[in-house]
Amino acid sequence: MPQAKIAVIGGSGLYKMKEMTDIEEVDLDTPFGKPSAPITIGRLEGVGIAFLPRHGKGHRISPTEIPARANIYALKSLGVECIIAINTVGSFKQEIKPGDLVIPDQLIDHTRGRANSFFGEGIVVHIPFAEPFCPVLSQIVFEAAREVGASVHPKGTYAAMEGPAFSTRAESRLYRSWGADIVGMTALPEAKLAREAEICYSIIAGVTDYDSWQERSQPITVDVILDIQRQNIDTIRKIIKLAVARIPEKRDCDCATALKAAFVTAPKFMPPEQKQKLDLLIGKYLTEGDS
Repeated sequence: MPQAKIAVIGGSGLYKMKEMTDIEEVDLDTPFGKPSAPITIGRLEGVGIAFLPRHGKGHRISPTEIPARANIYALKSLGVECIIAINTVGSFKQEIKPGDLVIPDQLIDHTRGRANSFFGEGIVVHIPFAEPFCPVLSQIVFEAAREVGASVHPKGTYAAMEGPAFSTRAESRLYRSWGADIVGMTALPEAKLAREAEICYSIIAGVTDYDSWQERSQPITVDVILDIQRQNIDTIRKIIKLAVARIPEKRDCDCATALKAAFVTAPKFMPPEQKQKLDLLIGKYLTEGDS
């Protein structure tokens, strides 16, 4: 099976990376089902990368239906160590304007009913998640964004909502009162699962609107969002091309060992079928007698 250390998860508006060369498409299955789409593996700026469209080909998968566990597991099985994810968001701050980009550093989880962990069913794991995005990868992405001339914000709190409907005014004002800077539907559980898989994860969030918190603002419409989204995507493509070439070969961050001290369940008490199912994630932490 082909391998890639870097992956791009495309969001709304970014369904393929036309700049990739030496392309091969891989149709994978996982213990958590099939990912959103076959994964494209190739080279970008001389670097091997994998590309996965989060919403599937033709944008067929709603934010509430994204098979996030299958997506992250499939990328892990290809050897992916770093993910740059693309998200479309609304803004809660006047100074974070439509057309701007945000590299968020914090998350608020306001999703409901999404499978947000690989673990359970006899294996209890508590990953550290105080810093939900990889600071090393996020800095690389931010610097690349500045270099291509993007109007980019180096940090911000992303409120993840369930969707697929946009926020009511009351919800929008609530998120804003919590200190959130932007709102979207797809950062979670993706970020949590990436951390459980010990994959560095960073987001480029493209701002398309001011959500609905402003008293005089008109309700958000999809056509307006798509128009600004198209403008953002051209800039995001340039950022990705710069960033992937700067990701270090060896990781020096906590993401790479997130599971090391996260297990609560002793290996001897882990159900054998669960250990086998999750061997890709936990196998290196089990001794030969534990496996």
